[in-house]
Amino acid sequence: MDLSTSPSLGWAESPPRWTFDIFLSFRGEDTRRGFTSHLYRELELWQVFKTFKDDRAIEIGASISPKLVSAIEQSHLAIVVLSPNYASSTWCLDELAKIIESMETGDERILPVFFDVDPSDVRHQRSSFAEAFAKHEVKFSNDTEKVKRWRAALREVADLTGWDPKEYKSESELIEVIVKRVWEKVLPTIALSYPIDKLVGIDFRLRQMRLLLAAEEKDVRFIGIWGMGGVGKTTLARLVFEKIFHHFDVAEFLVDHGPLVNLHKQVLSQILKENISHVWDEYKGTCFIRKCLSNKKVLLVFDDVDSCDHLEKLAGHKSWFGEGSRIIVTTRDKRLLTECGIELSFELVRLNDNNALELFSHKAFKKDQPVEEFLELSKCFVDYAKGLPLALKTLGSSLYQRNLEEWNSILESLKRIPNPTIFDSLKLSYDSLNDLQQKIFLDIAFFYKGVEKGRVIQLLEYCYGFNIIIVRNVLIEKSLLIKCWDAWFDTRNGMGNCSSRLS
Repeated sequence: MDLSTSPSLGWAESPPRWTFDIFLSFRGEDTRRGFTSHLYRELELWQVFKTFKDDRAIEIGASISPKLVSAIEQSHLAIVVLSPNYASSTWCLDELAKIIESMETGDERILPVFFDVDPSDVRHQRSSFAEAFAKHEVKFSNDTEKVKRWRAALREVADLTGWDPKEYKSESELIEVIVKRVWEKVLPTIALSYPIDKLVGIDFRLRQMRLLLAAEEKDVRFIGIWGMGGVGKTTLARLVFEKIFHHFDVAEFLVDHGPLVNLHKQVLSQILKENISHVWDEYKGTCFIRKCLSNKKVLLVFDDVDSCDHLEKLAGHKSWFGEGSRIIVTTRDKRLLTECGIELSFELVRLNDNNALELFSHKAFKKDQPVEEFLELSKCFVDYAKGLPLALKTLGSSLYQRNLEEWNSILESLKRIPNPTIFDSLKLSYDSLNDLQQKIFLDIAFFYKGVEKGRVIQLLEYCYGFNIIIVRNVLIEKSLLIKCWDAWFDTRNGMGNCSSRLS
């Protein structure tokens, strides 16, 4: 579950771009009109897999064609259907040798199906495999290395974990299991196919998450991500989820809105399947979660949480989940994490000036840096956004392919009317305050910018007649005041107006 720069899960490198998701290797006379055709049809019905299947009934030539070699090299996975007459085909054996050569067996990219054959017969070339190799030894007596390579390939594939149709009630059940496994293998490559150049400043945030996730630890962990609206909490949580979800038995990304019973059903659907109808109320849902997930490795992401109520009924205690489980909670309210007993957390801070300019440029110019004649105006917009990713993306997109006159006009209008997308996102935290907290916040925002910290506290306490420390802390916890209150209005940090995010 590494979030560093490894090719399989890292962000710095793009995921491999495969031409095909699956290469089907099979002996035509054994399974072309039966099992293989049914498997291929089911893969095609999903409409997400690109499957290579050689439909030629007659093998032409002594060895496989360059087209097949290329298809194997450009495939993510290979399903090898080992049947009684598989080894009698030199084409099949050449395919298998190439598959073994191209795909690391330790990566579980080769998925064997032992169709009417015993894996030990494949491994030791007994039964029909012995008969086939007796003929190969004679035919290729001048090329013994080829035969050795085929034998080695069969030994390797027989040592891999595969499927035996005799262990399933029906062929359709086996095919369902195979397709599900293919989906689990392919989905991470789909999820990681992001426009990575647009997620500026993500590497440092991923490193923070990697330390908190501690994939090597077997304990159950609750992890909180808090910060102001629009700072990128959902983006980070979604990215982490899509990088690691396939390492868990149950994984769900939950938006903390709507009826609680619907969230229960979302979490339990993978386990209960057709019995999900038994979850008809909140009490039943909580009972099923405690009973069904206690031995499962679970990944749950609760996004945009604004109260502990749902969290307590969906993930009330570490004992509800199996070892290695990870519960991630994103919120605008730091205090909520404390009330929910989440000890591991970090604040997602705004982007620095360099990253902010780069993100803005991606949206405004589709480049890493601004066009020269727009540089100074770009810096003005970046200064207005104060490192907030939502603001940078919204403003940058609104300016794309506009001229200088339009840029100046938009900048002037922002001084009078805030952008509604940005304003509405930030206002959610303000709306969660009570009347008194709102009044004190607005006093700070409109009247006390640039005033020394002690003087502000003195004036506010005089006006309201009580110690305002609790209100101050609530505003900080809800990400409405920057924690530079402890060095409040210190213009040396270059922020000047750091008192309020809505000012």
